[in-house]
Amino acid sequence: MRIEFPAPYDIHWQAMDIDKKSRARLKGQEARILWFTGLSAAGKSTIANLVDARLHALGKHTYLLDGDNIRLGLNKDLGFTDADRVENIRRIAEVAGLMVDAGLIALVAFISPFRRERAMARKLVAPGEFVEIFIDTPIAVAEARDPKGLYKKARLGELKDFTGIDSPYEPPQDPEIRIDTTATSAHEAAERIIAFLGFRG
Repeated sequence: MRIEFPAPYDIHWQAMDIDKKSRARLKGQEARILWFTGLSAAGKSTIANLVDARLHALGKHTYLLDGDNIRLGLNKDLGFTDADRVENIRRIAEVAGLMVDAGLIALVAFISPFRRERAMARKLVAPGEFVEIFIDTPIAVAEARDPKGLYKKARLGELKDFTGIDSPYEPPQDPEIRIDTTATSAHEAAERIIAFLGFRG
């Protein structure tokens, strides 16, 4: 793999002796990205946190990347325009890809509103290593929850480019897992995801 840079740079991929499979085998698991997508207040972080705790109890090596937490550090320079949202997902996809290379199970809880960026994230890892989990919550239900008061601010025009109000959300067309939160509790959703992972090996 070689990417050309203008002179005087000469940057290319450095091969390493220890690979992803070796790191994952040492941990007794298969590395994966569990990508939770859905509207704000859909329940992504809640369910991802329950899955993370369950995997930890099972002795798995994980790390949870949460959209709000990442925007307080790595992505604090980004806003909420479409271009910034794309860059937000590009960065976190690369980080999650590195975690998979380290043999970890990376849980990613981001709105990630655009299908193209989620597809880009999928392509960063091997087939079967990306599990798209659609936390399917109708906007009326998410807005009724509104724990941070964001929908109210968006409706009043105080918050621009808010997903579902004046910025689009493109739901997954064929996710590995779809969670209907109107019919499934957070704990039931977490157990379903754990069962899916067990089935996958």
